[in-house]
Amino acid sequence: MTASTGVRQRPAAKASAATAANGASSDKPAANPSAASEEKKQADKYDEGTNFVEAGIEDNAFLFALIVAAPFLSLLLAYLTSEEMATSYPDLATRPFTGMLAGCTSDPAGCVSGVLSAGMSVVPTPDAIKFVLSFMGVALVLERVLPGKVESGPETLTGHVPKYVDNGVLHCVVYTLLFWAGSNLGPLEGEGLYDFGIIYDVFPGSVAFLNIFGLLFCVFLTLKGLYSPSTEDSGSSGSWVKDYLWGTELYPRVLGLDLKRFVNCRFSMTYWQLAGLSFCYRSYTLHGSIDYGLAFSALSQYLYLFKFFLWEMGYMRSIDIIVDRAGFEIQWGCLVWVPAVYTLHSRFLVQYPSGWSPPAAAGLFVLSILGVLLNYLADRERDVFRATKGEALVWGKKPQFIEATYEVVDRRTGKKTQKTSLLLASGFWGVARHFQYFFELTAAWSWCLLANPFENGVIPLFYAAFLTYLLIDRAERDSKKCHLKYGKYYEEYCKLVPYKILPGLY
Repeated sequence: MTASTGVRQRPAAKASAATAANGASSDKPAANPSAASEEKKQADKYDEGTNFVEAGIEDNAFLFALIVAAPFLSLLLAYLTSEEMATSYPDLATRPFTGMLAGCTSDPAGCVSGVLSAGMSVVPTPDAIKFVLSFMGVALVLERVLPGKVESGPETLTGHVPKYVDNGVLHCVVYTLLFWAGSNLGPLEGEGLYDFGIIYDVFPGSVAFLNIFGLLFCVFLTLKGLYSPSTEDSGSSGSWVKDYLWGTELYPRVLGLDLKRFVNCRFSMTYWQLAGLSFCYRSYTLHGSIDYGLAFSALSQYLYLFKFFLWEMGYMRSIDIIVDRAGFEIQWGCLVWVPAVYTLHSRFLVQYPSGWSPPAAAGLFVLSILGVLLNYLADRERDVFRATKGEALVWGKKPQFIEATYEVVDRRTGKKTQKTSLLLASGFWGVARHFQYFFELTAAWSWCLLANPFENGVIPLFYAAFLTYLLIDRAERDSKKCHLKYGKYYEEYCKLVPYKILPGLY
C-alpha cells in the first residue's frame, strides 16, 4: 500500500542527497519546481557553510557541554578502572557517591583537586604509544591489502559518490586472528610479541595518547576541509570553534584512504571488539577464575561488532557518515570516547568481578544476543526493502510505505532534480520509526547488567545511560531532518508510524 500527495517538498538543507533512514530513492526530471526564494535560501546556507549546524551542535546544548568536558572525563574514566585506582582507593569505584560524599562535603576544594589530579595523572606511556601506533598500523595495512567488492555510498548534493571496498567481515576475522597469533596465547606460545591482556595493561596510557592524537587530528581535519578538501562537500561556518567541533568536510581522504571509515570502523570498532577479550584474559590471570559476567559480556559484544562489520556498508549510509562532518564530535569520539566509554562496563570487571553465577550470566547473555539479533534483522529488513525498491515481502506481506517526492538543486549548475524515496511503514519499521534502537539498547543494558551494578555500583551503567541519550537524540535529529526534507509526506508517514523508538512510550 502506498500513499502520495503529489506535492513536491523543499530541498534538503544538508550537503547530502541521501535518503531518510528507512527510505529507498530514485531520480527523475524535476516537476513543479519550488519557490526560487526557498531554493536560493538553502543554496546560500550551503555556500556560507552555515547549513551544517542545523543537525548538530547549535541545537543541542548538552552535547556541546559534553564535548567540552569529554577529554578530561575520558582520562578520569580510564583512571577509575585502573590497577592504581583499585590499589589506592579499593572501595571508591564501587561506591563513588557515598565514598566521596563525606570528603567532598568537608573539603570541597580538596575534593575538586583530588579529582583533577586523578584525571591528569593519566599520561601517555612508551608502551601505550607503541601499542596504539601498532594497532593502527595493522589496521592500515589490512585496509590497503584486503580484497572486496567496491560499493557506493549515497550521492551528495554536489554529485560526489563515495566508493568503499566492502570487506568488513574479512577485516574483522583477519585482525582477530592476527591479534591472537601475535600474543602469548598464539602459536608461538610463551614467545609471543605481547601478553593477550595488553589492551588492559596499557589502557590508561593509550587513552591519554589517543586524546592528544585525536585533538591534533581534528585540527588537521579542520584545516584540510578549509584549504584542501577532497570533495566539494565542505565549507566553513564562519566560526573556528564550530568548524573544529562539527568539521569542515564530509568525506576527507588522504592518499586514497577514507579517514572516516578508517577511524570510525577499522580502528574504533576493532579496538572495542578485541578489548573485551583482552579484559577477560587479564581478569582470569589476576583472579585465577573465570568471571562469567565478563566472559559472556565480552562474547556478546564481539558478536555484536561482528554484526557491525557484516552491516558495515549500511553504516556507511547512516547519519554518522552522510550527514555528520569529520570533526571533533565524530572523529575524536571514535578515537577516544568509544575506547573510554564503550568498554567501561567490561574494563571495570577486571578489578571488580561481577560475581554472577553461570546461569544468571547466561540469562543476561541470551537477552543481549536477542537484542543483537533483532537489531540485525531490523537493519537487514530495511536494506532488502531498499534493494528491491519496495517489492520484497515484509513479514510475509506486501510492505506498506509512503512514496515521498522531493527536489534537490545542484548548487554548481542550478539544475533541479526530483527524487523519490519510499518510506517503509511495515515490519519492524511499522512498529516504530527507529525500533532497531530499542534492540540496540536491550543489548547495551544487558552488557552493563552483566557488570552487576547491584554489587559494583552505578559506574558500569554509564555506557548504557549515555547510549540511551545518544539514540534518543539521534532519533530527534533524524525526525527534524526528514520533516525538512519530505514535509507533508513525512507527516503522513508519522501518522502511520507515530512512535519514534518504543511504541506507547516514545
